[in-house]
Amino acid sequence: MRILLARHGETPWNAEGRYQGQIDIPLSPVGQAQAKALGERLADVQITRAVASPLSRAQSTAKAALGSARAEMLLTEPDLQEIAHGEWEGLLASEIHDKDPARLRAWREEPDTVLMPGGESLRQVLDRSWRGLAKAAEGLGEDDTLLVVAHDAVNRVILCKVLGLPIAKLWTFRQAPTTLNLLEGPDVEHLEVVRLNDCAHHTPFFGEAKHRAL
Repeated sequence: MRILLARHGETPWNAEGRYQGQIDIPLSPVGQAQAKALGERLADVQITRAVASPLSRAQSTAKAALGSARAEMLLTEPDLQEIAHGEWEGLLASEIHDKDPARLRAWREEPDTVLMPGGESLRQVLDRSWRGLAKAAEGLGEDDTLLVVAHDAVNRVILCKVLGLPIAKLWTFRQAPTTLNLLEGPDVEHLEVVRLNDCAHHTPFFGEAKHRAL
């Protein structure tokens, strides 16, 4: 089984460094172009099943990645939506620094210790997103390919689990807009990371492919 784990394209709030969490912010023109580039890259890839977070930025990216001929195959999975940032949602990092500096510092240095104010912890995100991934992959065979389009924090905690890393280490790698991670294995409990943060469809090899929101 192959899993193509992708992140949605850029949104205006990503570009601004504004925390969006579960607020349903659509793709920006840049994000739409990134999603189109992802679709061109995957045009000849046989995809058995496609599942996305229900947030529109993920659904739009997934539909562009599939192309018009395959867009109807897309399913949604609520467990794959972004971490709930609670009271931080809609705020710039600079605004959070002014009102909640200790928690912001912990989020950047010890993220596994943070419970978002009115939101979730990374452990809660991992528990539900792993459940969502398992549901999305249920019944797939050895030669099947699953496309999953989710979010930065969701992808990071999933990848930490697959890599055997504590979730405290989720800032040690990047998840660029519309990046691809290729996972392979007989089932979700026995996956290997084959490709990590591959965004060659829109960013040069030494390009800066990151965002400012988290």
